[in-house]
Amino acid sequence: MALQKGDEKIWFPLFAPDVAFYDDGNQMKFNNFFKKALGHERFTHIDKVENNGLDVYGHFHSDQWGNFTTCFKFEINKEGKISSLAIGQAVY
Repeated sequence: MALQKGDEKIWFPLFAPDVAFYDDGNQMKFNNFFKKALGHERFTHIDKVENNGLDVYGHFHSDQWGNFTTCFKFEINKEGKISSLAIGQAVY
């Protein structure tokens, strides 16, 4: 919901300080990426959720890149924070 609303006050605290972030397999700086993306990128439709809710597939809109299908894959650490997020275009 935080991503959908572009709410950084909710989004950023969900993640571990040392979160590993990958966009189409390329390691990126999480904070830099999402400071620009929040409010400009969001799912327009969720098609499926797998792996106990940690893998989310759906149609996505980016003001910069347009519309496409994507996948977000989350990993959670023992403290309950998101320790890794891999996103990328998906074909399913």
